[in-house]
Amino acid sequence: MLTKSKAFSGFSVDDVQKAKIFYRGILGLQVRSNPMGMLELDLEGNNPIIIYPKENHIPATFTILNFPVEDIEVAVDALLEKGIVFEQYKELHTDEKGISHNEGPLIAWFKDPAGNILSIFQQE
Repeated sequence: MLTKSKAFSGFSVDDVQKAKIFYRGILGLQVRSNPMGMLELDLEGNNPIIIYPKENHIPATFTILNFPVEDIEVAVDALLEKGIVFEQYKELHTDEKGISHNEGPLIAWFKDPAGNILSIFQQE
């Protein structure tokens, strides 16, 4: 029944304008305003991701978006220059930049202005 459905994902923020500035201005993503007061992220190869305002927003405690990159060191450095602060997780062996050298791909986590967790990871 749903196998041919064009599913999409969404997440909440406490301030749509701050989210728009962050996702468009800092991360450089295509962001469209929606007539219902929401934002739509246009990511290559995906249906849009909806960002909606929620008055009693609580940040996700899990990663809501993962961005594959070719070179994580280059991507982390570029985002650091834009003021992004990467999370430090002792149990995941993150280095001084926030890159995890645990099993699996190299990965680094950061938060959007609403406190939602995002990641970049190096494609193998």
